[in-house]
Amino acid sequence: MKNTVMDIDISKDKIDYCLINSESHQVIQRGEVVNDRKELLQFLNKIDLQQTSFAMEHTGQYGAMLSWVLSEKKAFYYLLNPLELKRSLGVHRGKTDAIDAYRIANYAIKNSHAHKAFELPCENLRKLKAMVSTKHQIVKISVQLQNSIKANVILSKTLDIKRMIKEQKAQLKSVKKLINSLAEQMQAVIDSCEQLKKSYRKITQVIGVGPLTAIKCISETDNFTRFINARKFSCHCGLAPFPYQSGSSIKGRTRTHYLKNAALKSILFKAATSAIQHDPQLRNYYNRKLDEGKHKLSVLNAVANKIVLRIFAVVNRDETFIKLNA
Repeated sequence: MKNTVMDIDISKDKIDYCLINSESHQVIQRGEVVNDRKELLQFLNKIDLQQTSFAMEHTGQYGAMLSWVLSEKKAFYYLLNPLELKRSLGVHRGKTDAIDAYRIANYAIKNSHAHKAFELPCENLRKLKAMVSTKHQIVKISVQLQNSIKANVILSKTLDIKRMIKEQKAQLKSVKKLINSLAEQMQAVIDSCEQLKKSYRKITQVIGVGPLTAIKCISETDNFTRFINARKFSCHCGLAPFPYQSGSSIKGRTRTHYLKNAALKSILFKAATSAIQHDPQLRNYYNRKLDEGKHKLSVLNAVANKIVLRIFAVVNRDETFIKLNA
């Protein structure tokens, strides 16, 4: 472990930092820096990067500049899960950015054995992740507009709101055009990078996995480098079942955890539904489990899990996916 740990609380305009000794936990330096490339570079030039590790919460776009600069400097840094960090702190009172930076510091030192240095994905992968995130947000807007139009069409039977409905339909048309444009841009990014293209070609051979599922899996796994196996990815998606029992009195049913990537789970459920229709082996498995009295969603979850296993299997080998007849 490095001699000092600098822990950072990030906001849109600035970062608060706290530099502490990794053995004594004593504060060496505190302060704040403007969240700007030039200011961050000047700040990091004053730090001994060979003896310092950095820890910060994963804050998405707000932390992108700092992450980029640290990667340029080849600094050793962690990106921490905000929920995991919050729950690990226990009971505490009060909150400021400076206090948060110190709390992150203590957490990073105590759990340094469990953290892996973050590696910034390649530019193409970062582009793809940004496009996937934006497309997800725009699709939500599209659904909201469609629901609003349906409601207003019913309301128009008693009120003259035709102009408003017309404007909403024009807006919906524009939103759908943007969604199609983003899909084309994502495909172009895939085609422009040989590594992404290779992974995409492999996993789209898996029955039930279409372009949307493939691109989402590639971006979420950093092209299958972020998760070491299918089980961990299934946990992330909310597909992996866990037992709930303690002693002899508490014996809950085995179920998936509520903490999950809901959007990814939804996409994989759709892939499972498609696979049941087109893959004889999975269709027979699905029907057999239903006949045994299993709940439909429970079996669908199991099928989605099998698809994840197949995706990781084809990615980790050079052979193509082989479709079985039964």
